[in-house]
Amino acid sequence: MKALVKRIQERYHYAWVVLKGLVKTDFKLRYQGSMLGIAWSVLQPLMLFCVMYVVFAKFLRMSDGTPTYPVVLLMGISSWQFYNEATSIGLRSIVDRGDLLRKIHFPNYIVVASATIGSLISLGINFLVVFVFALFNHVHFTWRVLLLPLNFIELYILALGTALLLATMYVYFRDVSHIWDVLSQVLFYSIPVIYPLSMVIDNTSLGSWGPKIAKVQLMNPIAQTVQDIRHNFIAPETQPTIWTLTSNPFLRVIPLVLAAALLVLGVYVFRRNNRKFAEVM
Repeated sequence: MKALVKRIQERYHYAWVVLKGLVKTDFKLRYQGSMLGIAWSVLQPLMLFCVMYVVFAKFLRMSDGTPTYPVVLLMGISSWQFYNEATSIGLRSIVDRGDLLRKIHFPNYIVVASATIGSLISLGINFLVVFVFALFNHVHFTWRVLLLPLNFIELYILALGTALLLATMYVYFRDVSHIWDVLSQVLFYSIPVIYPLSMVIDNTSLGSWGPKIAKVQLMNPIAQTVQDIRHNFIAPETQPTIWTLTSNPFLRVIPLVLAAALLVLGVYVFRRNNRKFAEVM
């Protein structure tokens, strides 16, 4: 057993050193030259939250009817901001690091992984802000907060799988960047990030279709993950998830299967094409 562990350490030691170096470099360069620096990783989602809260909660009256809705909205925006940032930066990571890949030999996937880990660090900082915000809003935490690491792991798997796919396609087709900008906007409004899922479930104009549409929305693993984070961290009673909307075990596991399938597909496509990257670029 010790020999096996030693072989694994020797095999991946160099990759781990390169990964740590790239993560540090990327995170420093991200805010280089700006007066506020790393503070932007907190200010950006906070400013977006303020705009969304005023427009949707105050003017359009979108709310789940609970005092914790501002925290729910902020948590949703922070989670989406991570996914959007990780995929957008990961998409360009191979092309942006083309010169480095041609000069130094190391596993190409490290470049994509470092881009997504940098976004994960920003998510961690944002989560601390949301936690402080939750304390001021008197959120009553339950034992479900222990499930949050699993939720964040799933969210990272989704971001990494998507980034690997997009990074591979972007090497060959630069139009992928523009297509993804449009698709990400469609995805953003198709899942309950800025509006509560209860607005779909209780919508009288939809009739009996409301709960069915909500279930379909939660088949999307991103929507399922965002709702699970809100449910486990903030308000188990008012934040429905796929686990509470249906007792069908098949429907419950669909988002998890899709998340795992996305990562497997991303790894497969990336490994199949990564040896050609230097030639194409």
